[in-house]
Parts: sequence; C-alpha cells; structure tokens
Amino acid sequence: MPIHKILIVDDSKTELMFLTDILQKKGMLVRTAENAEEAFRRLAEDKPDLILMDVVMPGQNGFQLTRAISRDPLYADVPIIMCTSKNQETDRVWGMRQGARGYITKPVDPAELQAKIDSLN
Repeated sequence: MPIHKILIVDDSKTELMFLTDILQKKGMLVRTAENAEEAFRRLAEDKPDLILMDVVMPGQNGFQLTRAISRDPLYADVPIIMCTSKNQETDRVWGMRQGARGYITKPVDPAELQAKIDSLN
C-alpha cells in the first residue's frame, strides 16, 4: 500500500514545520499532533498510512504512545517511524520493541527519511 497520508507527532513546532515541508514537497498529505491526546484524535479522524513519532514529549512520551498505538487493533497496521534526538542504541532497540518499524535520529536527513518511507512500501 503506497504511503500518502502521514501523521507527525512532535511537540516542537519547528520540527513539525521542517518535516511537513519535506513531506509535502514529495506530494504527501501531512497532519500533525503535538502530544499523545492530539495524536489519538487525529488517528480517529483520519487513519494515516504512516506515523512519524518523536520520543521526548510532555505527558505520554513517544515510546509509550508507540506501544499504545501498535497494540490497538484499529491502528496496529499503521507503521511508526521513531524520529528523535535520542541517539543511543538502547533507545533504538527500545523503540523497535515498542512496535516502531524504523528509527531515525534528529536532525533528520531528508534522504534517510525518504529511504525509510520507501522501505515500508
């Protein structure tokens, strides 16, 4: 299934704008959420083809949110790519164990992001 609709979950407006810009230039439809509560609202409104997930956020963090989404029968088929400044191997392993299908560290390299998205198609 081609990836066209993407939900970006990040508490940084700068990061949201940066990622939205990259993806819209590739013809993607982008929606954003700044926290877990907003992310679940967006999921219910329009199920995305992919979620880009920050880790460090107020309230529920990206690891917890990834686990909750990947274990929800309604959304378990939506791939999640962690997109975070946490660059330790233990963070990557933990993110993948929570249900993420990919892990990218910030600052995001647009070519690396595209390669991860393409690998899911």
